Amino acid sequence: MRRAVIMLTAFLACVMLSFGISATSAWADGESLQGTLKNGDAPVAGVKIKAFTQDGAPVGEATSDAQGKWSIPVPSAGTYRVDLDTSTLPSGVTLSNGRASLTPPVVDGQARNVLFPLSAGAASGTPGQNNQPGTPAKPSSFDRYADLFYSGLHFSLIIALAALGISLIFGTTGLTNFAHGELVTFGALMAFLFNVTIGLPLWLSGLIAVAIGAGAGYVQDFAFWGWLRRRRTNLVTTMIISIGLSLALRYVFLYFFGGEARAYSDFNAQAGHQYGPFLIAPKNLICDAIAIVVIVAVSWALLGTRLGKATRAVADNPALAAASGINVDRIIRLVWTIGGGLAALAGVILGVYQNVGYGMGFQILLLVFAAVTLGGFGTAWGALLGSLVIGMFIQFSTLWIPTELKTVGALGALIVILLFRPQGILGRRTRIG
Repeated sequence: MRRAVIMLTAFLACVMLSFGISATSAWADGESLQGTLKNGDAPVAGVKIKAFTQDGAPVGEATSDAQGKWSIPVPSAGTYRVDLDTSTLPSGVTLSNGRASLTPPVVDGQARNVLFPLSAGAASGTPGQNNQPGTPAKPSSFDRYADLFYSGLHFSLIIALAALGISLIFGTTGLTNFAHGELVTFGALMAFLFNVTIGLPLWLSGLIAVAIGAGAGYVQDFAFWGWLRRRRTNLVTTMIISIGLSLALRYVFLYFFGGEARAYSDFNAQAGHQYGPFLIAPKNLICDAIAIVVIVAVSWALLGTRLGKATRAVADNPALAAASGINVDRIIRLVWTIGGGLAALAGVILGVYQNVGYGMGFQILLLVFAAVTLGGFGTAWGALLGSLVIGMFIQFSTLWIPTELKTVGALGALIVILLFRPQGILGRRTRIG
């Protein structure tokens, strides 16, 4: 056991050292809005950008430099309105979609990329909007609803990937794993290592990160959780151990990676395309498609394969499953491997969505637990349904409450629902005692 733990520690240390980033204890430099203005491949300089709070209070302004880059620091996380002054655009250059005002959300420690697609020719303004130079039209209520709907769906898929893994682990072992968020962070950091430090394409880096994440899940159970399980360590003790492991890994990530959120080298400044009422960057559509395919594949495997049936048998009754000839330890190890891979994939997609940071997995862990609890602990379908409810609620709640409180609103809704259905939406009633 001691040798296995030493090997696991050495593996993590070597991987983190390979980032080639000097050790630092710096914390996040703060939140900001930023972007790059280009007409085709040519940077556009001298364009004024202004940022406002949702109440219309000015936050700051910037002018694009010779490389077309601009940046505006913001005081805290939240949703801001960003206006591009169309009167400062060079002659013959216009906004491709006619939307000179955007409302991007900014999370803690994030440098949020805001993209205004430019092109040569006449602007394709939206009918009924004021497209006079220098007076960007505010986004309509319908545009905002459409943006919130898509961002809620996109975030729901990220939560669902992590929630599916944690639900499978709980269903087969009974462990509430608070270190699952660090598996999400680990996947994002591995993709950053191979994409930014080594220079591989992001799609290949993501595949490698998912494979390493799956391996990390396997090694965790082989070297640590399996040993505790064989010693019949009670579930409360293992839960507390998972909290300690989460803290340790998080600060290992902070020490080697640093506190500043960073972007992948690919797709970090991609213009959105208009799909009906939705303005969506193609990278997000690709991430959505990958997440949906993976979720459907895992769900089908649980229902239609022998391993899936064995997994459900172990989740229902491990003793009876063992008596039926099922290798329970092998099934649990397989579940840990799948859970690690799903968490790593969630981390890669989350890194594309909001940049990579040492605490990104911990920041969504509470929402993952809320989704699993709402859907019903130990049920894969419940985890998916709970993720959809949580993801949509936290986005649409910003229509009535400040953005900084949207997570609190989601947890409040969770409490209210569980008062009427304690087992969750798809969970089963169980007798205690």
